[in-house]
Amino acid sequence: MYVKTSVRKTKNGEVRYLQLAQNEWDAAARQSVPKVVYSFGREDQLDKDAIRRLVVSLSRLLEPGDVLTATAGGELAFAESRPYGGAYVLDALWHRLGIGKILAGLTSSGRGRPRDAMAAERVLFGLVASRALAPSSKLAAAEWMSQDVHIDGLGEVSDDACYRAMDWLHAVRGELEKQVYFAVTDLLNLEVDLLFFDTNSIYLELEDADEVVARNWRGEKASRDEDDKPDKPAGFWTYGKSKDNRDDLPKIVIGLAVTRDGIPVRVWCWPGNTADSALIQQVKQDMRDMRDWSLGKIIWAADGGFSSAKNRRFPLQGAGGYIIGEKLRSGSPHVKAALSRPGRYQQAARNLQVKEVRIADAADRFVICYNPEAAVRDAAVREDLIAKLEETIAGSDKLSATKRAELRGKISMVPGLNRFLRVTPAGLLRVDKTKAKAEEKLDGKYLLRCADPQLPAEDIALGYSQLLEVERGWRDMKSILDLRSVYHRLEERIHAHVLLCWLALLLVRVAENQAGQTWPTMRRELDRIHLGTFSGPAGTCRQRTEIAKPTRDLLTKLSIDAPRKIRELTPAT
Repeated sequence: MYVKTSVRKTKNGEVRYLQLAQNEWDAAARQSVPKVVYSFGREDQLDKDAIRRLVVSLSRLLEPGDVLTATAGGELAFAESRPYGGAYVLDALWHRLGIGKILAGLTSSGRGRPRDAMAAERVLFGLVASRALAPSSKLAAAEWMSQDVHIDGLGEVSDDACYRAMDWLHAVRGELEKQVYFAVTDLLNLEVDLLFFDTNSIYLELEDADEVVARNWRGEKASRDEDDKPDKPAGFWTYGKSKDNRDDLPKIVIGLAVTRDGIPVRVWCWPGNTADSALIQQVKQDMRDMRDWSLGKIIWAADGGFSSAKNRRFPLQGAGGYIIGEKLRSGSPHVKAALSRPGRYQQAARNLQVKEVRIADAADRFVICYNPEAAVRDAAVREDLIAKLEETIAGSDKLSATKRAELRGKISMVPGLNRFLRVTPAGLLRVDKTKAKAEEKLDGKYLLRCADPQLPAEDIALGYSQLLEVERGWRDMKSILDLRSVYHRLEERIHAHVLLCWLALLLVRVAENQAGQTWPTMRRELDRIHLGTFSGPAGTCRQRTEIAKPTRDLLTKLSIDAPRKIRELTPAT
């Protein structure tokens, strides 16, 4: 169908008439002939308002994108395509948990106060989404938000806007943590009577540590009224024991508390040289304050790094408790006594058996856990290590004493091999079969120490197994969310950076728990949803790509509606 123009000659010149026509096949003439459907009359007397009303009426029968395509003719241009699915899902979870509403309602004074809380909330969400989808520096994140992804309600973003939003986030962090905790635990119906806590460290690729300043017992910069009683002067980025084996670089310590389901509910930051006792003291105090947040009894689950008697005293203060893993190879009297006691194991889960052991001179309870599947793996690992050791020392009897000593030194650098190495009085290298036999008795076992007198042994074992969720949180924060790549020196912005990673991990864990899939798998699937931008004389249209069935199934698991096909339609001005 097209507009046909016909010309008639008059004594005053030519008159042009416009008609809506379509071609129809004339079988007798064996050719297409035009058929007039509607006549618009003379071109110089055309009622353009009537034409416009007709176009609008016809447009209601079409999709908005089809209208733009139809009116643009051959001048419609495909401008760009941006990933949309990942940011769309994270934004849906962000609003489902009420984080956007919480942030938009918070106010702060002093440095970092945003002029527009709603706009700052969008920038902060963009920074959180960047940690989960494309972790990078804030400068690169600003470019990513502006040019490489579509985030609803967010346009061009400068790096200055990112830093201002982070300063604001640091200023309101206390109230934010509290309100997010309330919203998340209520919406997800979380069990928060058992929290799992662990620490980790991140280092900075710089040679110089921060300037030393007075700090209070919480590791924060001491205020004026605390200047006369500072706890320990220290920089924030400072030297200390690194869990990444980089004691040569300045670092900070980060603590994370998660629920049974692996949902992170709180995060802390301390100077890099903070002792374990100081960490527990602050965390315990903060968690005691969180009882006003409707928390029940708090039981601490921590790894062997917190097993010293001094560290165990802090969780017990205030009627708390702990579950701590003991090192089976520590050689302590309690460990030896627990492992030597006979008794039957009780089934606690499909792949976990438990046996409680009472030791007379110990106030704590001890639970031996046995995992048959882990025992098979431990045996296989030990056999491989012994086989590698035998291969390494084969023929060493023919070497000189000096060469054997050099070989022994190389083996000592491999803890797994060195564990089973025995040196005879003559200096010969042998496999320690007695050690291997003793290790066999430890296959699939671990020992737990618990201070709670009422917690069943099964719950002690299952509770500690959830400490793996904390460790998985650290792995995800360091690898998927790229926590370790810190591009800041200001203490406040480092705190804000950690908070952004915490919020990203919160969204990721909620998505994983609901969908039953890992975030990298979901991210790959969601990134297949793109938003294409088309422009022409009539305006601009943003339309999403078609959604494949696996992606639709994922959205269904997440209880998130598919995004609208036409996201934006902007007429030309």
